[in-house]
Amino acid sequence: MADELEHEREYVHHLYGRLDALRDQKRDQLERVRSTGAIGSRQNQSERDAFATLYEDRLAQLDAVEERLAFGRLDLDQDHAQEPSRYIGRIGLTEDDQTRLLVDWRAPEAAAFYQATAFDRRGVSLRRHLTLKRRDVVSIEDDVLDPERALAEGSGQGDGALLAALNARRTGRMGDIVATIQAEQDRIIRAPLPGVLVVQGGPGTGKTAVALHRAAFLLYEQRERLRRAGVLVVGPSDAFLRYIDRVLPSLGETGVVMSSLGRLWPGLDAAPEQERHTARVKGSLRMAEAIKAAVAQRQRVPAGPRTVVVEGTKLVLTPQQVRRARDRARQTHKPYNEARETFVKILVRELADQLQAALEASSGGGNDADRSYLAEDVRTSGDVRVALNLCWMPMTPQRLLEGIFSDERILQAVTKGWSEKDRAALRREPGHAWTESDVPLLDEAADLLGQLDPTAGRAAAELEAQRKRDLENAEQAVRNVHAQLSEEGIEGFIDAESLAGYNEVGIGRATAAEAAAEDRTWTYGHVVVDEAQELSPMQWRLLMRRCPIKSFTVVGDMAQADAPAASSSWAQALEPFVEDRFTLAELTVNYRTPRQVVELAERVASDAGLRFSRGQAVRDAELETALMTVPDAAGLGSAVMDQVALSLAQVPGGLCAVVTAAQDVDALRAAAQERFAGRVGEGAGDAASGRDVLVLSATEAKGLEFDAVVVADPGAVVRESDGVVGNLYVALTRTTQRLAVVSVGQDAPAALLQSAQSALSVAD
Repeated sequence: MADELEHEREYVHHLYGRLDALRDQKRDQLERVRSTGAIGSRQNQSERDAFATLYEDRLAQLDAVEERLAFGRLDLDQDHAQEPSRYIGRIGLTEDDQTRLLVDWRAPEAAAFYQATAFDRRGVSLRRHLTLKRRDVVSIEDDVLDPERALAEGSGQGDGALLAALNARRTGRMGDIVATIQAEQDRIIRAPLPGVLVVQGGPGTGKTAVALHRAAFLLYEQRERLRRAGVLVVGPSDAFLRYIDRVLPSLGETGVVMSSLGRLWPGLDAAPEQERHTARVKGSLRMAEAIKAAVAQRQRVPAGPRTVVVEGTKLVLTPQQVRRARDRARQTHKPYNEARETFVKILVRELADQLQAALEASSGGGNDADRSYLAEDVRTSGDVRVALNLCWMPMTPQRLLEGIFSDERILQAVTKGWSEKDRAALRREPGHAWTESDVPLLDEAADLLGQLDPTAGRAAAELEAQRKRDLENAEQAVRNVHAQLSEEGIEGFIDAESLAGYNEVGIGRATAAEAAAEDRTWTYGHVVVDEAQELSPMQWRLLMRRCPIKSFTVVGDMAQADAPAASSSWAQALEPFVEDRFTLAELTVNYRTPRQVVELAERVASDAGLRFSRGQAVRDAELETALMTVPDAAGLGSAVMDQVALSLAQVPGGLCAVVTAAQDVDALRAAAQERFAGRVGEGAGDAASGRDVLVLSATEAKGLEFDAVVVADPGAVVRESDGVVGNLYVALTRTTQRLAVVSVGQDAPAALLQSAQSALSVAD
């Protein structure tokens, strides 16, 4: 085995040498392109910058894969491949003569590394896991799949690489699982792009990791299709996004938009909705009808004729004229603000004709003077502007919603048939802060209202025309620049489409992802939704608008749903938008949570009648679960901090989280600060700086994982969720090593109290 280890070290050192050579080559290409300076036409300079950007991006990818460049090797049966061994890594590498050195983990040839088993070998005789520390191979582990080879070598399958990854201390940041992807995970990651793929899985089954690796895989396999449209990854909170933000870059992918639900309106960082009933009402599809009614209500026909004065001449605007113009504008089927332009043009023309007739009558007729200026006189008249605005006011989404929430007359008009309780949930004073529940409503209103600026449509058309011109210029530039680079001894190829994309005016070196993040109307090529069980129907409606081709990876666990407007099944959530055209895949193995903790959480869920996916835990807990009660809330803080101290002692170097009801977070965080001083962090990412104690709500803990978890006052967690145990189920399953639960009196689910009593009896 020592000889094998030395052989792998030599090979990996060679791979890193090749990686360094590629970096040097790209740096040289970049320096040569940049060295031309600001000379030539603006077009030539822009083309030079576009080529430089391509080399910069390639360098960034090469730098991103520095850690664990290679992590596996496949030995193949001779009748399955010409190459005896195939190394698997983060990117593909070849020699100058195109001899393959390393296969990208996403390539079809790498699939066997994840999918081969002793029962379905896929031509693999041996799978080797390489463990690297910096650039050195420190250990190897073999899975011998060929029975004859296993007998000859006296070895078999191992799971050391997987267990080592599972038992590693949490850092507060999610890492990739590219070296330990399991077969059922790989099948989902490599599933075809089109359509809606729903990935259901219980706690610890790797749903988030699968979703992110699927995004990386699709960007590899469908590069041309997704490069310009981009991929959107939606998570439940900013804390969750900080937790996962290093995964895709570590896989060499940076062109992805990542957003929480509260940030899907550009420029807005919406706060969580505090009132559960308000969130439920705003999340209902009834809100779409209410907003539509509010838009229609802003198109008004006056009760009687209105006199307007233009340059001293009195004109009459009649209800019949307004109604006729309104109906014709509606027939254009354009959004509200754009249809308003048609409405205004019709009435300005009719009033201009009326003004011309009045002027001709006053002059005695027969006057052939040019009257082309009359339409402009009518349009700029203060009286006319006021009259037309009263009939059809220009409108922003914010102003429309403000009217619904704060104007009782509008609220009553657009919510006919609603209960008074539901109406009360919408009432707010003007100037309120926008919440996460408002974001889909703003988006709905924006879709119905359209652009307020009438030139926006023309600007978009001009931009598209410019893109076509850029592509034509890029085709010539590619021919010219490649010839120049070839003369200077620089190799490489870039197609015209890619160059045009990098050369777009106003984007600079921005990727499609960066441009999309600032554009509400951007439509993506694919959308990944994590913790999707929490989405309201209005949030689903917003996301479907972001991807009209309905290409989604939807990841979640219905048993963990806690949001007031969440659906009770995937069918209920998705059928209003895609009917039954979605595929359901299920993850069945719990890699994170120890078996004993899983069993406790499942007892709590089962007793509460919660429907959940039973996952098979792959390992037992080395530490006992601590279940205890305190007589009253006054003793909660001290007992919880004692359990935190015990967790830090039993899991050295680990990350410990106190998970509790939102109302108790501040008090318990203050208690933690007093007890552990500078070790208390604000978020999961603080663990990297030595702050290894966190206090957060069950909602904030969703999707995260910790070495040790102390659940404080589980009864309060359940009450906060209107009696639903979904959030408590989440809290109990966040740990990888140790769990402690501190209940207050008898205020906890019966399964927890009974387990605590049983543990106490055993101890006695």
